[in-house]
Amino acid sequence: MEPVNAQATPNARRLFQYLSGIGGQKIVTGQHTQTVAMEEIEKIKEITGKEPALRGFELLAYSPNIRYETGDEHCRKEIDENKDTLAHALHFGRNGGIVTFTWHWFSPLGGEDKSFYSVKTDFDPEKVLMEGTKERQAFYHDLDIMAGYLKPFYEEDIPVLWRPFHESEGDWFWWGRKGPSVAAKLYRLQYEYFVYTYHLDNLLWVWNCPLKEGYPGDDVVDILSRDLYEDKGTKTDYFREYEELISITEAKKPVALAEIGILPDMEMLCKSCVPWCYFMVWSKGFVMTEEFNSYEALRNVYDSEYAVTYPADYSI
Repeated sequence: MEPVNAQATPNARRLFQYLSGIGGQKIVTGQHTQTVAMEEIEKIKEITGKEPALRGFELLAYSPNIRYETGDEHCRKEIDENKDTLAHALHFGRNGGIVTFTWHWFSPLGGEDKSFYSVKTDFDPEKVLMEGTKERQAFYHDLDIMAGYLKPFYEEDIPVLWRPFHESEGDWFWWGRKGPSVAAKLYRLQYEYFVYTYHLDNLLWVWNCPLKEGYPGDDVVDILSRDLYEDKGTKTDYFREYEELISITEAKKPVALAEIGILPDMEMLCKSCVPWCYFMVWSKGFVMTEEFNSYEALRNVYDSEYAVTYPADYSI
C-alpha cells in the first residue's frame, strides 16, 4: 500500500507501509501526553519497564486565537502546561518514536475560554466553505501558522500521524457542530492546503469519524480511526467497533484506535487478531491511576508479544 499523497517523504512512506502490514499480527502501543512533563510515560516505565512506541502530543497551546484572558483557571493552566510540546515531539521523532498530534483548535474567530468546544464559540464551520467570508480567512490564517510549526518535521523527514477534526460524529467541537459532512469538507480543504501549498509531505492523514455520511474520500485518507471510551472494567478487542469503522468505505485502509480510555484486552486481541495497527490511551487519569486501567492490565499489554513497544522496528 502507498500513502494517498504521491509525494510522501521516504520515512512517511516507510511508516505507512509498516502500519499497513502490522494489523492482525501486532499492535503498536501508544500514549497521549497532555503536558510537557509527560508524566504518563514515566508512569508506564515505572509499571512496565517499557515505553510506548507511539506518543501523542497536544497542540492546543499553538492555536493562534487563544483568548487567554477569558479562560478560567483550568483553561489557563492547560495552555501553560502544554507550551513547548513541539520541541519534545521533535526530540521523540528524531529518536525513532512514532509521533501523532491532537489539535484541540481554539476557534479561529471569537469564542472564550476553551473555544474548541462548540458551547464556547459561535464560530460557524459551514461559513469556511464559502468564498470571501471572514470565517474562511481566519481558517486559512490559522493553517498558515500551523504549517510553520509543522515545517521542521518535514525538513527532518519525521513522519507525523496527522488527525485533524477528530470526533466529528459529535457536535461538541466547533468543527462538528454542523455535522460530519461539513467537517469532512474542512478536512479536505486542509489536506489540499498542507499538501499542495505547503508540501508537508511527511504527514500521514488520519480520519477520525465512524459515520459513512461524513467520510471525506479515499483519496485524502491514509488511516481510518476511532475514539472510544468504554465503561470501566470492560474487556474488549474492539471488534464490533472495528466492523462499524471499516463499513464507511470499500477501500482497504489501516485502522487505528486513535483515542481510548480502556486498554485492549491482549488475550482477546491475540485470538481474534482484529487488525488495529495502533492504539493511543488518553492522558492523565486514564494511565496515572488505576481508576480506568489496572496496573496489571498495563503490564499485560506491554509484556505481550503482540505489542510493539519503543522503539518500533521500522527504520527512520
